[in-house]
Amino acid sequence: MALSAAEQQRRQQLRRDMRSRRQALSPKEQRAASNRLAHNLCNLLMIRRARRVGVYLASDGELDPLPALLTSDNPPRTLYLPILPRHADAALHFAPWAPGEVLVANRYEIGEPTLKHKSLAPLWSLDVLLMPLVAFDQAGNRLGMGGGFYDRALANLIRQPKRPHLIGVAHAFQKVKSLPAAPWDQPLDDVITD
Repeated sequence: MALSAAEQQRRQQLRRDMRSRRQALSPKEQRAASNRLAHNLCNLLMIRRARRVGVYLASDGELDPLPALLTSDNPPRTLYLPILPRHADAALHFAPWAPGEVLVANRYEIGEPTLKHKSLAPLWSLDVLLMPLVAFDQAGNRLGMGGGFYDRALANLIRQPKRPHLIGVAHAFQKVKSLPAAPWDQPLDDVITD
C-alpha cells in the first residue's frame, strides 16, 4: 500500500526538521556526539565480530562511525563504502576502502572509492551495514534522505542467500514515536546512537 499524501508530507517535514537539528550542532557538539557513538559502537558485539563492514562517510550533520571502526584494538576487518549508481533508480554498490585511499566526489560531493568493477562487493556479502538516517522509530523503521538508494539496495536482499545485520546510526534526538512505513522500507535490526 502506498503512502498517503499526508504521510508523504509528514515524512518530508520530518526530514527538514531533523536535518536542520543535525546541521545546527556545532563542530564541538558533533565531535562529542561522535565520541559517545564510538564508545557505544566499540561495545556492540556484532561490530566486534564483523569482518566485512559497510560504512558511510558522514555528511550533513550525520554521526561519524569511522573513529570507532579505526581504533587499533579492533580485529582485522575490511570496510566498504557505498558508490552511488550512475542512474538515480539503481541500487548502491559497495567497494572496499582503507583510510588514506583516494576518494572521488560523487554528485552529492561525498567521497567514494574509485569504481573498480572487479572489487565491488554485493551487499549480501557484508556482515554488517551501518547506515545513516534522518529519523527512526522503536519498530526499526528508518527515514533516509529521500533518494531511495539504500531502500533499493535493501529490497534486493530478499532474493539473496543471506543479508548483513542492518544498523542505523543516529543522534538520539532523531528517534520519533512512529514513522509511516513505506511498502519498500526494510526494518533495521538495530539502531545505535550517541
